Amino acid sequence: MDKPFSQACENNKQPILDVLKQHFATATSILEIGSGTGQHAVHFAAGLPHVEWHTSDQPQYHAGVQAWLLDANLENTTDPVPFTVGQDDWPNGRFDGVFTANTTHIMQPNIAQEMMRLVGTHLPEGGVFCQYGPFKIEGEFTSRSNAEFHQHLLAQGYGGIQDIETLMNWAPSLVLQHRVDMPANNMTLVWRKTA
Repeated sequence: MDKPFSQACENNKQPILDVLKQHFATATSILEIGSGTGQHAVHFAAGLPHVEWHTSDQPQYHAGVQAWLLDANLENTTDPVPFTVGQDDWPNGRFDGVFTANTTHIMQPNIAQEMMRLVGTHLPEGGVFCQYGPFKIEGEFTSRSNAEFHQHLLAQGYGGIQDIETLMNWAPSLVLQHRVDMPANNMTLVWRKTA
């Protein structure tokens, strides 16, 4: 099959990898929630050869992810596992890092809350969760384009852009250590699991 392609993934993959190299420096096993096209997985796994990159997503996206994995032929990636937050059990394995990109604002608020809860529950002490996308700060959008995007998301039936403080309340065992500004009015939130 033709590999699926996202221009947004192509644009943001290197800025995200630059952040992951710093915060996943000592990680060994990363779970990616919502691998999407698969572009991020192969780029990050190639750039982080010390980790095993575990892909996951809803089953309808697996063929596309698999196409990217097969083409890249990397030794540190795994076949995608079915994982729909709020529906499936946490994937098997011990992951000391979790990554997700552009999922939180797609999910309904109760599902985003469940994702935060699951990550907070299953990450081991000291584990790191890197969460990429657009977010609100103290109830405010960081740009007019994000406010317009939020309305577009709601009109499409998606959950919309979440507030960072809300995410913090949803996962009290996760401490937000860094809020990294990214291109296109996005951020990478770097959370660490506490005792």
